[in-house]
Amino acid sequence: MRKKVMKLVVTFHTTSDAMAMEKVCKERNVPGRLIPVPRAISAGCGLSWCADLTDREQILGVMKEVGIEQEDVHECLV
Repeated sequence: MRKKVMKLVVTFHTTSDAMAMEKVCKERNVPGRLIPVPRAISAGCGLSWCADLTDREQILGVMKEVGIEQEDVHECLV
C-alpha cells in the first residue's frame, strides 16, 4: 500500500468543470491529475484535481484566468 502524503485537492461543482480543468492543465503543463474525491471530503461531482501543496498558487491562478470555479480547496492525505 502506498504511503499517503499531504496534497492539494480542488473540488468542483460539476463534472464539466473538472474535465475543463484537466484539459487546461494538460495544455499548459500545470502539475497534477484528476482523481476521485477522497472519502474525507464530500463534493458535488465526485472528481477533484490533486497536486502538490507547493503548486497551489499556480493552479488557482490558472483557474481564475480561464474561469473555472472551484467548489472548495482542501489539504488532505491522499
